[in-house]
Amino acid sequence: MVKKRRSLEPGHRRKFLVVIDNTPECSRAVLFAARRAERTGGALVLLYVIVPSEFTQWAGVENIMRAEAMEEAEASLGKFADLARTAAGIEPEQVIREGVRADELLKLIEDDEDVAVLVLAAGTAKEGPGPLVTAIAGRAAGTFPVPITIVPGTLDDEAIAAVA
Repeated sequence: MVKKRRSLEPGHRRKFLVVIDNTPECSRAVLFAARRAERTGGALVLLYVIVPSEFTQWAGVENIMRAEAMEEAEASLGKFADLARTAAGIEPEQVIREGVRADELLKLIEDDEDVAVLVLAAGTAKEGPGPLVTAIAGRAAGTFPVPITIVPGTLDDEAIAAVA
């Protein structure tokens, strides 16, 4: 059963969710979502998912890897939060989770009833639009709990501003 979205109820705001993955097209999704949030009175959530380490037998190594991954997550979120602030005057909510990216994405949507739209950007490489776009827009699109907006990775800032 899909959980009810509450973004239009008093005291709630519609949130646009972007998964931060440091791909070249990620900035396209952040820019679109930030501008859309600005124009509609909504909010922006940036999600960074740390993929668990495979070195679980060595606790010291795992702790160092986890700390480095957390630093990378915070730096990436900071960079994209700066983009949202500069482009749209939006102060994004920054979320870091650890696990499988698709699972954590769904859990966040389940946990936050104000998330109303997932914004992804399609890659421009010959390999295809990217693994997250392929997985979500392909097989899961019909059962996904919120609408998905896919921003073409080829759009420049001016084109995004025009359509957001």
